Amino acid sequence: MVREGFESAKKATSVSVGESVCIIRELQELSQNQLAEYSGIPESTISAIENDRISVGVERAKALARALKCHPAVLVFPGWDIDAGPAE
Repeated sequence: MVREGFESAKKATSVSVGESVCIIRELQELSQNQLAEYSGIPESTISAIENDRISVGVERAKALARALKCHPAVLVFPGWDIDAGPAE
């Protein structure tokens, strides 16, 4: 809904899956080592995810989401836009 005299905010930046994991982890003041302990995912794998060297995958996304207390979609689809239409 756009109110008269206002326009929708523009997206300022894009965030990768790895960056979203890192941002949420840092906002919760967790180290990669702590996240590894809480999620059961090796620290080296968390580092690789945060640096976009490997994909998260469904099971890792669930484990990370539980550890970070967020919905997996927040991690896996950080820049998803409902109005963007179908993916090509």
